[in-house]
Amino acid sequence: MKTALIPTTLLLAALAIPAKADVITDWNLKTGDLITEAKLGTPPAIRVMAVVQTAAYRAVNTITQRYPMAMPQQPAARDASIDAAVAAAHRTVLLKLLPAQQGVIDKAYNAALAPIADSAAKTAGITVGEQAAARVLAQRADDGAAAPVAYRPHTSPGAYVPTTSPAVPQWSQRKPWLMTSAAQFRPAAPPALSGDAWVRDYNEVKLVGGKTSAARGAEQTEIALFWEYSLPAIYYGVVRSVAQQPERDITRNALLYARAAQAMDDALIAVFDAKYHYNFWRPVTAIRNGDIDGNDGTSREASWASLIESPMHPEYPSGHSILAAAVATVLKAEIGNGPTPTLATTSPTAKGATRRWSNLDAFVQEVSDARIFGGIHYRSATDAGAAMGRKIGELAVKQP
Repeated sequence: MKTALIPTTLLLAALAIPAKADVITDWNLKTGDLITEAKLGTPPAIRVMAVVQTAAYRAVNTITQRYPMAMPQQPAARDASIDAAVAAAHRTVLLKLLPAQQGVIDKAYNAALAPIADSAAKTAGITVGEQAAARVLAQRADDGAAAPVAYRPHTSPGAYVPTTSPAVPQWSQRKPWLMTSAAQFRPAAPPALSGDAWVRDYNEVKLVGGKTSAARGAEQTEIALFWEYSLPAIYYGVVRSVAQQPERDITRNALLYARAAQAMDDALIAVFDAKYHYNFWRPVTAIRNGDIDGNDGTSREASWASLIESPMHPEYPSGHSILAAAVATVLKAEIGNGPTPTLATTSPTAKGATRRWSNLDAFVQEVSDARIFGGIHYRSATDAGAAMGRKIGELAVKQP
C-alpha cells in the first residue's frame, strides 16, 4: 500500500467531483487535502480520518440527539450551531494529530465560521465540537499508534538486506474501534507453495502484472494505475456518492462517515496483523525465484518487474481489498433495499480520472483486480482481504 506524491494543484482538481455537499462532506474533503499536504502514509492517514469523523459525528448527535450513543454523551445542546460544532471538532482533532498544518487548519476553520453569525448558538456549537473532539482524542490517546517499532529484518550475520524500513510493523498493537483484537479476523495461511492454488496465483500475476506485460489490456493498465493511490480520499469519494443522495440529513451522514472511517481503520489494523504474521513474499520476489519454490508449475523470470512498485510490507492479505470491502459493506447497509446510486471517485495517480460503478460488488472486484493487474498481489490475497473487510464492515454497522 504505497502513496504516490501528487502535486497539490492536481490533487485538489482530481478530488473535486461536483456535487451537493453538507458540512460533513465538505470537511471530509478538506481533511483529505490536509492529510495529503502532511505527507502521511496510508495507515496514519486512515487513523486521522477515523478520529476526526468520530468526533464530528458525536458533536452532531449531541445537538440533534437522533441516535443513542454507547459512549458517554455531552449534555444536549439543541440550539447549538451544527456547522460550528463540526468545524470545531475537526480543528481540535487536526491540530492535535497534524500540528505542522496549524496555519492551514486555522484558515479552513476561520473560513467555515465566518458565514455563521456571532450568537449564543455559534458559541455553543464551538463548545460542543471541542468537547466531543477532546473526548475522542482522550479515548484514542493510548491506541498504540505510537508504539515503538521493533521489527527485525530476516537475515544472517554479515549478509546484506535492503535497508528501507517496512511500513508500520507495530500497527497490529493498536487498539481497534470495533474488533476485539487485531487477530479477530486473521485469515488462514496463504496457499502452500506445493499446491495448485499457488500455481494459479503465481502464473496469473506473472502474466498480467508485469511492467511489460502484453496480456494486460489498456483498461486493465488504467485500473491498476488508478488504484495505485491509497490515501483515504479515494475511498471517501465512493462514500460521498451515497451521502449526497436526496433527502439525507446531517446526522445520518455524520454517522455514515464515522462508521466507514472506523471500519477502514480497523481494516488496516487487521490486515497488518496478518501481513506480518504470515510474512508472505511479493510477486516480484517470488517470480525472480520461481525455480526454488519446489513447484514445477512455476517457472522463473529473472528480470520480471511489477507494473506498480511493490509496497514496503508483506503481501498477504491485500490492504486495498480489505478497505474496499469494509467500505462497501457499510454502504450496502446504508442503502438497504433502496437503489444504489452511481458510485464514483477520482484518482491523482490516474491524472484525475474518474471511475464509476453501478453496484458495490463491482467496485470491490475492481479494486481487487487492480492489485493483480499492478503486479503486487496474488488472487488469494485479494480474496482474503475482501472477506476480512466484509466482516469488519458488518461490525461497523452494528455500532450506535
